Formats: sequence, structure tokens, C-alpha cells
Amino acid sequence: LDEVLAAAQAAKERGASRFCMGAAWRGPKQQDLEAVKEMVSAVKALGLETCATLGMLKDNQAQQLKDAGLDYYNHNLDTAPEKYNDIIHTRQYEDRINTLGKVRDAGLHVCCGGIVGMNETRQDRAGLIAQLANLDPQPESVPINQLVKVEGTPLAEAEDLDWTEFVRTIAVARITLPKSYVRLSAGRHEMPEAMQALCFMAGANSIFYGEKLLTTGNPESDHDRKLMAKLDLRPLS
Repeated sequence: LDEVLAAAQAAKERGASRFCMGAAWRGPKQQDLEAVKEMVSAVKALGLETCATLGMLKDNQAQQLKDAGLDYYNHNLDTAPEKYNDIIHTRQYEDRINTLGKVRDAGLHVCCGGIVGMNETRQDRAGLIAQLANLDPQPESVPINQLVKVEGTPLAEAEDLDWTEFVRTIAVARITLPKSYVRLSAGRHEMPEAMQALCFMAGANSIFYGEKLLTTGNPESDHDRKLMAKLDLRPLS
């Protein structure tokens, strides 16, 4: 808890308005949830919005998180329904939709997006954005991730996605999800500053800010602050 609070306080001091707590679980056990609830309440008390990404949720777990002070729950669709079974074999697409339903039923805001650069077609990318846009209501936050290739995984040798396709995906998300925060997310570590700038011009209006995204690196926060200053972008808070 002390480590989480220290990280949250540092994030707040550097301009973050929301703090996301993630765990690489298929879904939380109740004993796991008890510890997370304590963290959520403590971070909320700092004056930050709270977000968690913990995997699939069982009945009443979303409500417990809501009661603890959680504002947002992240659960990505990852890719288009037609592409999903080529990428993910540990859970069904419908499992993700069901978790999103539990999140909404509990009155939580939804953070839901996907990953591009997984050898998908442009039509697949359009299919992902269409699925997100057709959620009712639309997600308040939409992270668009560029695949981070990790050695030893099936997509480690995936063909590089042309940078223009990533920017186009951001632009289409902006058009079809007009009220959502389109979040430039994983993969920024490998993106040149000019590419990130074009993403903001295309409609991205939020980033994940910090050194780690669950398992992969993210640009250091000081580097991000310098980039934001160059582009004359300012935090909400």
C-alpha cells in the first residue's frame, strides 16, 4: 500500500489526473480484491480519479470496487471480433463483453480499447473501432495500443505496422467516439516524437503517463513532460 500511495502521489505532483492500478490476473480472487479495494480507497483520498485493470470480474466484484471508490475499470476488447480467435485463446470475446456489462451495471466508467500491429488488416482495425463505437454507452476512455513485441511470444516477429496506419486508427477513433478520451497508450516508447505529435493532432487527447504499463516499458515521465511542453499541451488538473 505504501508503494502504491507513493507512486500515486508522485503522479499527482507531475500532473496526472487519474491513477491506474493493474494486475496480470485472469480475474481477481476475493482475497486479491480486498487488497486492491484498500489501495483504491487510499488513492481516491489523495484527490485522484482511480482506475483498475484486473481481468475478468465475477458477479458483485465491480460493485465492491465501486463502493471502495473506483471511478474507471479498464478491460480491452483487444481486436475485432473476426480477428479475436487468431490472437487470444484463454478467454472468449463474450467474456470481455460480459465483464464490461458488470462494470456498467455497477455505475463505473469504462476504459476500453485495443491493440494494433498484430498482423491485422485495415478492415480488422476498422472492426475494432466499430465495436467500441457501438458499445452503448460508448466508453469514456479508449486506449489505442501499438503492439510491443516481446521476445518469446507468438507475435514477436509480427510485421511492423506503418506509422500512418496507427495515426489513421487514432483519427477514426476520434471521429466515431466523439466524447471519449482517445488515449495514446502502449507502444509510445518506440514512437518518434513527430509520430506522437501527429497522433495528438489526429485526435488523441490523453496518454498513459509513467514508467511501466503492466509488463512493458513506457517513456519516462520527465521525457513526456518535455514533449507536452513542446506541443503546448497541458494537463487537465
